[in-house]
Amino acid sequence: MKQIQVTRSSMPEFEEYIEEIRELWDTHWLTNMGTKHKNLEFQLLDYLNVPNITLFTNGHLALECIIAALNLRGEVITTPFTFASTTHAIVRNGLKPVFCDINPDDYTIDVEKIESLITEKTSAIIPVHVYGNVCDVEAIDRIAKKHNLKVIYDAAHTFGVTVNGQGIGTFGDASMFSFHATKVFNTIEGGAVTYNDSSIKQVLNDLKNFGITGPETVEYVGGNAKMNEFQAAMGICNLRHVNGEIIKRKKVVERYIDNLKDITGIKLSKEQVDVESNYAYFPVVFDGYKMTRDEVFVKLKDNDIVARKYFYPLTNSFECYKDRYDVDETPVAKYIAERVLTLPLYADLALEDVDRICEIIKS
Repeated sequence: MKQIQVTRSSMPEFEEYIEEIRELWDTHWLTNMGTKHKNLEFQLLDYLNVPNITLFTNGHLALECIIAALNLRGEVITTPFTFASTTHAIVRNGLKPVFCDINPDDYTIDVEKIESLITEKTSAIIPVHVYGNVCDVEAIDRIAKKHNLKVIYDAAHTFGVTVNGQGIGTFGDASMFSFHATKVFNTIEGGAVTYNDSSIKQVLNDLKNFGITGPETVEYVGGNAKMNEFQAAMGICNLRHVNGEIIKRKKVVERYIDNLKDITGIKLSKEQVDVESNYAYFPVVFDGYKMTRDEVFVKLKDNDIVARKYFYPLTNSFECYKDRYDVDETPVAKYIAERVLTLPLYADLALEDVDRICEIIKS
């Protein structure tokens, strides 16, 4: 029996990619914001329906750079129910993450608990769109405006998602996207920041190029976060097919729902009203089921099926942050993290394999 991974990268036909990169052997321009880079930026502006975008070599450095570009200081309110990158980007910018709990319905930041965490040191909110589920962007906008805070969304899971027809990358001051190989849309490794204030575009371009602002001037302490031309070429190819990939993912999700709905002890995510999903992940919470999450995980593994405890552990319980934070201050996040499992999901996952995965879970 073949092994089923939790995800698999979407890729164009081999010949399509070769044709896309062929001209690089003529130009020898392989990085430093070449033609492919500019072309992909232009196409993504249209696809994501955003006013501004800057590409990066990965989503993590994109988040680090936008935090730096907005000149944040002090404390940032965020959630521990996220990938390591979100919290690390805050800390690596010399800021203190203040952890807000999540709501138990869509696992995004609990907007009812944000204001109680705001102090005179708070400079921003960095909420996370989780599994493709969208934060309460309207409530967060009201809170941010009331307290004069910046908002940067971690939108790594929400490429192409819209809310009432509005691109997800238009909310807040900025949004970070990941184009990692495991995401709905990938550039092998890659990422981007979308933002509403066009004046920060040059700052972002400078920060991702060592802080260099001219032939003989370096005004920022920057790094190297530039997307290369091979990455951009992969993105150009994959963007041609991403709508079809999302349609395929939707069929997989629908098959999972048909198999696992209305089972006592199995909680599935509810479809969000007015949100056009990208079907990025399929999380299942095992709460009162005949098997624990960990038992289901092992049972699937014994059948060569790789699921993922995602997100587990919480970032506020990482060893590198030992004794700095109390995981019990985010009890809902802790509760979900101990029970959630994301099941295999990718565009080419056979529906018969979905059925087999579900039968193993139910047996």
